Amino acid sequence: MEKVLAKKSFPQWVKTLSSYKIFAPIEKEDLWSYELIEKPEQINLDYLNTVLSPKKIIFPQREVYLEFFASNEEGIEVKELLPDEKPSVIFGVRPCDAKALTLTDKVFGGDFEDLYYWNRRKQTALVGLSCSTPPSPNCFCLTVDGSPFSKDGLDVLMTDLGDKYFVETLTKKGEQLVNSAKTLFKAPTEKDKKNLAKIQQDAKKKITRQVENIKKVPPQLKEMFDSPLWDEESMSCIQCGICTYLCPTCHCFDINDEIDSSSPLKGKRIRTWDNCQFPDFTMHSSGHNPRPDKASRLRQRIMHKFQYFVELYKNYQCTGCGRCISQCPVGIDIIEVLDKVSDYGA
Repeated sequence: MEKVLAKKSFPQWVKTLSSYKIFAPIEKEDLWSYELIEKPEQINLDYLNTVLSPKKIIFPQREVYLEFFASNEEGIEVKELLPDEKPSVIFGVRPCDAKALTLTDKVFGGDFEDLYYWNRRKQTALVGLSCSTPPSPNCFCLTVDGSPFSKDGLDVLMTDLGDKYFVETLTKKGEQLVNSAKTLFKAPTEKDKKNLAKIQQDAKKKITRQVENIKKVPPQLKEMFDSPLWDEESMSCIQCGICTYLCPTCHCFDINDEIDSSSPLKGKRIRTWDNCQFPDFTMHSSGHNPRPDKASRLRQRIMHKFQYFVELYKNYQCTGCGRCISQCPVGIDIIEVLDKVSDYGA
C-alpha cells in the first residue's frame, strides 16, 4: 500500500496510536537517541542517525532474567521475569538498523528462540525513514547488500518529499498503523512517485565509501588467521569497546547473579551486553585466555562479521552504518581494514 502523509499531519497520526508505546529519535545533549515518547510533538525526524541503534529497545543493555529467594524452611524459590510487553512502535528507523535486527533475529531464533528477545521483537513495529542523504559520511550500506531505501525488517517505510512523506506499508503490522488514521493518508500522485524515484536515485550516488572487493573478503579471511595485519591494525586500539557497543548487529552478552545488598537471601540473574574487544571476554576459569591480545580480538570482530556469519547465514553481519568508524577515538576504519584483507597476498 502506497500513501502520502502531510508532515503537519504526522503528530495527529501518532496520537491515534495511543494503545502503543512510542519510541523515536530525540536530541539529548547534542546526541540523538531513541527514547520513549510521551507527546507526539517531541518527535523530530530531521536527524542523520542515532548513536545507539534501536536494538537497545528490543535487546536491552541490561535486563533481569529471574529473581531468587532463599529461606531455611522452603529452600530456594525462583521467579522467572519474562517481558510482558505492551505493543510498541519505533519511528524513524534507518534501513541499515532495521536490516540489522533481521540479522539478530537469526541469532536469537532458529532451533531455540530466546523468549526475552522475541517477546519484545514480536510486539514491536518498525516505521522506517529512508536516507535521502547519507546518515554518516562513513556509511557504506551499498557494499554489504543494503540500500538507503532497503525495506528489510520494516513494517512501514517513509521517505521525505519535502512537505510530505511518501509512506509504504510492508506488513500487516504496518497496515494496521496506517489504518488507525486512514483519513490523514492520501493516494500519491504521479508527481509524488517521480519525486520518490529521483530521491532514491540521487541518494545512492551520495554514498561515496565502499569496500572495493567485498566478495573476496570471506575467502581471504580463511587464509590470514595468523597474518601480521592484525597486529598492525590493532596497534592503536585502546580497548574501549565503542565499535561493538554501538554496532547494531553485535549481540554478545554476559549473565551474572547479583545479591541484594540488604539481604543475602535475595538476588537477581541479569543479562548485560558484553564485548569481544575486552581482555576478559574469553578468559577461562583456568586462567587461560585464547584471545590474549588486541590483535586476536580485532581479528575475531572482523572474522565474525565477514566470515563466520557468512558461512552460517549467507549474510554479512554488518549493515554499513559507519558508527564504528565515526565513533572510534583512535580512527580504526573497518573499510580500510577490509580493503587490506581483500588485497592480502596480491
